[in-house]
Amino acid sequence: MDVVSSSESCVPHGYVIRSVRAGEWREARELRLAALQDPVAHLAFLETYEDAVARSDAYWKERVEGAAEGVRGRQQFVAETRGDGWVGTVTVLVEEAGVRDFFGGIVERRQGHLVGVFLREGHRGKGVGETLFAVALEWARGVGVDRARLFVHEENGRAAAFYRRVGFAASGVTVEGDAGRELEYVLELA
Repeated sequence: MDVVSSSESCVPHGYVIRSVRAGEWREARELRLAALQDPVAHLAFLETYEDAVARSDAYWKERVEGAAEGVRGRQQFVAETRGDGWVGTVTVLVEEAGVRDFFGGIVERRQGHLVGVFLREGHRGKGVGETLFAVALEWARGVGVDRARLFVHEENGRAAAFYRRVGFAASGVTVEGDAGRELEYVLELA
């Protein structure tokens, strides 16, 4: 079921990890809205629940189509179960050297930027997040990315601990976001 083959043996029983499909905007919207209601959403995401819920169906369709299976510049991955549907997600954005990133900095080298990381309560601590990241990073390698990065709010210890556990390390780069200081974490993929 679209599981990246080399990670298939690591997928926890009962879960499927795969790329989203272009028509799955309703599922993507529902999971994003759930993420934005998480207790640390104000630290983890750059939008609010109120802003996201007000967005049009056309916005959600375009968002999913732009990161769906087969798109090379970005890819959204989901973890799903038969009983609970979509329970987790991460998106990889390919950033080209020389372009401005979301925070206004210049990207120094071609890299994958992981965003929108979320795993529903009740599915954490089971290896699902680790497998979701493994599949996303494998895809990034497959499109020629040799470095991955992400940003984590300095007060989001839960997320920082997870990122360290899957191999990311603080780079020392910090940026000031709307909610405070964001720390860059990186992982060399080559």
